[in-house]
Amino acid sequence: MLLGLPTSDRWTVFLDVDGTLLDIAPTPHAVRVPEGLVATLTRLRESLDDALAFVSGRSLDEIDQLFTPLRTAVAAEHGAIVRLPDGRMEETDVTVPAEWRAALADLAQEHRGVLIEEKRHSIAVHFRLAPEAEPIVRHAVDALVADAADRFDVLPARMAFEIRGRGVSKAAAVRRLMQADPFAGRLPLYIGDDVTDEPAIAAARELGGLGLHVGRDFGGEPANVRSWIGTLIDQELTEAPPHRPENG
Repeated sequence: MLLGLPTSDRWTVFLDVDGTLLDIAPTPHAVRVPEGLVATLTRLRESLDDALAFVSGRSLDEIDQLFTPLRTAVAAEHGAIVRLPDGRMEETDVTVPAEWRAALADLAQEHRGVLIEEKRHSIAVHFRLAPEAEPIVRHAVDALVADAADRFDVLPARMAFEIRGRGVSKAAAVRRLMQADPFAGRLPLYIGDDVTDEPAIAAARELGGLGLHVGRDFGGEPANVRSWIGTLIDQELTEAPPHRPENG
């Protein structure tokens, strides 16, 4: 049962990972999962009758490793890979060409602090450790995609740019999962923090649910998200409007 949400039939919860559940780190591999979070998420999943999903730009393997032993529905790589609740996998057939990957690897070698995050269907170029390289990175990814704009687009993210297949989005992944049991027939609650999450936040609202933003609704702190999630477990639904902890 969920506390602080409007009374309805049942809810389903979609959670972004970096910047939402986990604090942002200097590099993607430096993130840490706070003690007790996996246990809390496991209890939340049980209270929702398995209607919990991670929706992340990370690879599927990384998500599973971060939250082991919890295994749940996942939209990985911004929805390029969707693991349905029954374990079936759905993937886009578009992947970044090898020559583009090689060109971006060369770019990272030429600019100290620029990092490449390789994924099965996409590639992200991070410049958090080299913010002065942002225009160089942007020009490079735009140039690669310029002649293939019908198949690829450039996704601006937090201190990164990512090349992905056109049509892949977290919003599309949420809509797909909402068609599958046990999500179907429920109201979606989506929580995210980045520009990549905005379409999914909007989709949750369009489907009659709630879309919450870490910056606008949780004071910009993943710790506040984690704390609020703890209040959603094993509580009675209330008639009150949704709790919006804008000041933490």
